Amino acid sequence: MEGNRILGEEKPAKLLLKFSVPCVAGLLISAFYNIVDQIFIGNSSLGYLGNAATGISFPIICVANAFAWCVGDGAATFLSICAGRQDSDSAHKCVGTGLSAALMISLILTAVSLTFSKPLMKLFGASQATLELSVEYFRIIALFFPAYLLLNVMNGMIRADGSPMYAMLAMSAGAVVNIILDPVFIFMMDWGIRGAAIATAVGQMISFIVCAVYFLRPKMFKLQKSSFKIDGQMLKTLVQMGGSTFITQISIVVVLLLSNVMLFHFGALSVYGSDIPISVFSIQTKVTTIVINIVVGIALGGQPILGYNYGAKKMDRVRETYRLILILCLTVGMIATVMFECFPEAIVGLFGGGDALYMDFAVKTFRIFLSLTVVTCMVKLTSIFFQAIGKSMQAMTTSIIRDMLCFVAFTLLLCRVLEARQPGTGIYGILLAGPLADIVAGIVVLVLTVNFFSHLPKDQPEEEKHPALCASVPGPILTIAREHGTGGKQIGKLAAEKLNVPFYSKEMTALAAQESGLAGAFISDVNQTMFRQLYLSTTVVQQAVIAQEQIIRKIADQGACVLVGRAADHVLREYDNVVSVFLYAPQEVRVKNICEMYGDTPEEARVQMMRSDEARASYYRNISGREWRDMENYDLCLDVSIGREKAAEIIADYVKSR
Repeated sequence: MEGNRILGEEKPAKLLLKFSVPCVAGLLISAFYNIVDQIFIGNSSLGYLGNAATGISFPIICVANAFAWCVGDGAATFLSICAGRQDSDSAHKCVGTGLSAALMISLILTAVSLTFSKPLMKLFGASQATLELSVEYFRIIALFFPAYLLLNVMNGMIRADGSPMYAMLAMSAGAVVNIILDPVFIFMMDWGIRGAAIATAVGQMISFIVCAVYFLRPKMFKLQKSSFKIDGQMLKTLVQMGGSTFITQISIVVVLLLSNVMLFHFGALSVYGSDIPISVFSIQTKVTTIVINIVVGIALGGQPILGYNYGAKKMDRVRETYRLILILCLTVGMIATVMFECFPEAIVGLFGGGDALYMDFAVKTFRIFLSLTVVTCMVKLTSIFFQAIGKSMQAMTTSIIRDMLCFVAFTLLLCRVLEARQPGTGIYGILLAGPLADIVAGIVVLVLTVNFFSHLPKDQPEEEKHPALCASVPGPILTIAREHGTGGKQIGKLAAEKLNVPFYSKEMTALAAQESGLAGAFISDVNQTMFRQLYLSTTVVQQAVIAQEQIIRKIADQGACVLVGRAADHVLREYDNVVSVFLYAPQEVRVKNICEMYGDTPEEARVQMMRSDEARASYYRNISGREWRDMENYDLCLDVSIGREKAAEIIADYVKSR
């Protein structure tokens, strides 16, 4: 954990530069795969019809990305946890399961895409003029989905394995090949849109091969034949950890699908026709992606800094880091907005020319639809900020408010209202929906952010506690899991006295805080109530969990002891001398105990009991993949309504008999 302490000590500006540059570079390289084809196609004889054809395919490529990044991000998160735990066995299972699952998903997507390519292209807005072009392009791209999905999954794993530079170079190699081959295949070989698709596919294959070579000699795991057998529980964990990424990508697909359908329908009713709006929106989407990727890269670079300092209760550093990220992202947004307003013709011109109607709609799109890009940037960075510090409700709200809620609602409403008032003007509804969605989302984001920082306390260093590990003798290690209100701590302490061994409960939290540099209160919250409110992949939560697990193992290495809570039975599952106990009692007994211990009313006691048990079950499930109340997970399950002293005596006798 010493390596993490730099996040709480080094200057935030220096840390942000170190972490953000690779993130921005990686995301920009990824964006090139989607934008290079359009530049060359637009400047070929295909013109804007070719750009429309590639844009129609883009939502389905986003679906493939959703699956790849879900598995890849989940695997990367789990690998990071394995690295902290030094758990190479789980690491190789994670990698093998992730790769096998990605291959299966990619084959299914390929089969569906090739079989239903024409209906899919029509669904996403292909006209008679673009249908054959879009099908030709899409079929080649779909044929290489296995390589595409696998390279994205492997790239995330490589970064998590401690080789971010290699991961970036792997993506760069494919992007460079794509850029070189596009003009060769499109112009020199005169393959048109087919050449663009083949160039993209070859570039992806190059990146795939470079990534695959890495797995011959990875750092923290060694693949075996058995690694590639899909582990159901492992796959479930990866999907849970990558779930937020999947939802984000699918929301993009929903927005793109809606946009294409509305552009096709209302474009056909306007002077522009259906192909010009779809082509222009395809271009603005790719251009905007570059801007958003820069902003997201900066914000993602700040994630570990924000998360660690929030967990360490260093709130002044949280404020300073957020201020730096905000300034950088707003600067990027302002520059982009000025360029979109002042030089739309030049930007569109990079993607080839068109007639007067084409340029007219393109200029209106950039000047109206993208007029508040700076606000879009603020919304994106705020979502990542709240995710970094574990505020899942705020993160979810800010991530869906603009696109999934406001943009969709305004588009559906304005297009119909304008068309009803004046035929042929419905197409402008989608242009107006963009800035209106930005205004509403910007207000919501501003309120949430101001409210958060107004309640963020000043730095108040935690009272330093320096508990020490207690030396012990060789013998059994007793772990106790318990329902709230069973008096598990008191019973554990009594059992420790009878066994004459050290007792640990809250001490584990204090030791973990001491080890990691995080605040003891934060680690305690992760155990008790916060965990179900946090994204599982949040870096600081990983750090807290890993620090706690390392301390539990250090305590166990000292010798015989009693450990209460913290999923200690799972953490020490590979130790031969562990005796696991689960304590339970009838509800009325627990309610009575809670009322006596905390002075609650029976109603309050029931609510507290339910919340606490739910939090413990969630923590245990997320850490171990097993059910907390499943009696088969424990050596001894005991109803403590017999009394604490009697329960402690039974437990002590049971441990001695082992």
